[in-house]
Amino acid sequence: MDAIIDFLNTIFWGYVLIYGLLAVGVYFTLRLKFLQIVHFPEMIRSVMSSSDDDFAGITPFQALCTSLASRVGTGNIAGVAVALYLGGPGAIFWMWVVAALGMATAFAESTLAQLYKIKDENGRYRGGPAFYMARGLNAPWAGAIFSVCLIISFGLIFNAVQANSIADAMEGAFGVPKLASGAAVALVSGVIIFGGISTIARVAEIVVPFMAVAYLGLALFAVFANISEVPGIFALIVKSAFGFEPAVGGVAGSVAAAMLNGVKRGLFSNEAGMGSAPNIAAVATPDPHHPVSQGFVQALGVFIDTLLICTATALLILLSGALVPGSGLTGTQLTQAALEHHIGAFGPYFVAVAIFFFAFTSIIGNYSYAENALVFLGVGGTMGKIVLRSGTLLMVLWGAYESVSTVFNAADASMGLMATVNLIAIVLLSGLVARLTKDYLDQRRAGRKPHFLASSMPDIADEIDTEIWNRPR
Repeated sequence: MDAIIDFLNTIFWGYVLIYGLLAVGVYFTLRLKFLQIVHFPEMIRSVMSSSDDDFAGITPFQALCTSLASRVGTGNIAGVAVALYLGGPGAIFWMWVVAALGMATAFAESTLAQLYKIKDENGRYRGGPAFYMARGLNAPWAGAIFSVCLIISFGLIFNAVQANSIADAMEGAFGVPKLASGAAVALVSGVIIFGGISTIARVAEIVVPFMAVAYLGLALFAVFANISEVPGIFALIVKSAFGFEPAVGGVAGSVAAAMLNGVKRGLFSNEAGMGSAPNIAAVATPDPHHPVSQGFVQALGVFIDTLLICTATALLILLSGALVPGSGLTGTQLTQAALEHHIGAFGPYFVAVAIFFFAFTSIIGNYSYAENALVFLGVGGTMGKIVLRSGTLLMVLWGAYESVSTVFNAADASMGLMATVNLIAIVLLSGLVARLTKDYLDQRRAGRKPHFLASSMPDIADEIDTEIWNRPR
């Protein structure tokens, strides 16, 4: 079984997704005319607005925070440190490139998720890649494959991995037994996820900004304390990316190592193109009332995850001097050593607390994605949700105590299949993304607040919920 899983991961992550995600990012960047740069202010505007007359969904800000809850995890702390150790400072430059391209991909998949959303039996919005595969491509079988893979990877196994990270951090910093940490996380998670997606969104709306601001604030403190060195650090990152500077990491001077590790860690962190964030993007009530506005919101999520939070970790490490070739100090321990340099003995404890919040919010964010997949599969009733919620909590308990390496590899393979199916789908539907984007921007240029009506695109009227999209202004 291990050999099969390793083979699949080699195919998906060594070839298909590394190049596929980059190629799709370039494709949408060009097709949408560098939208993520030219229309960046529109992202801010779309997040801060909030419709007050449609309570079937969550607010754009809650959707952003919930997607960030899943995106921002231990990869932002440990993953960046690994990329630096294996690829040197140049890896960070390639993380930036991946994020810039990924913003266009995230925009496309979340726009489609909004367009093809439905209302469930309780009158709440549901949607995601499975829905645009089934409705937009008339391929319900692809939606079913995607949904099963999403539930396995995000709903169950990845939550065990996050719980394992929390338990390790709490035991290392405070001596808390792993099983006790697992039980506490499962208890708090249970209270939140049994409240449903609206409760998850409300919690994310409070916790995610708090944790992000605290972490970025600490990074800014380190930057200002070493302000004279900052220009040199940025120059080092760029030069190392192209081999103009000897790398500081474990693979000295290798441009290929910098590119590979930066691309991989960037893709794992921001999830653009994976098909995960669109599941919560579809649940939002967009304002303006147009699918594209939620595309802008989720593009901003990629920017925050990689270009802000991952860069903060990189600066903390590079300014500390803790990155030493061949030392074996990497991952969480490297970030802890860096923070200990900046703020003293409190540093390792801060990292442990940060990992707790980052990983905990990932658990509740991941669960919210899986619940949408249940609805698509037709088992999203009360009993189906109870089974999924119970399974999630059991995986948290198990993951806190056990080694999860083999199971994590299986989740990688599951996510690889899920992402591959999603990439094919959004490329096939890219013409529709371009039409929707043009419609939105044309209305903005005309001085109007964009408003999408199903009647404006009669060729897809039988594919979407016209009751949602024929709402008057």
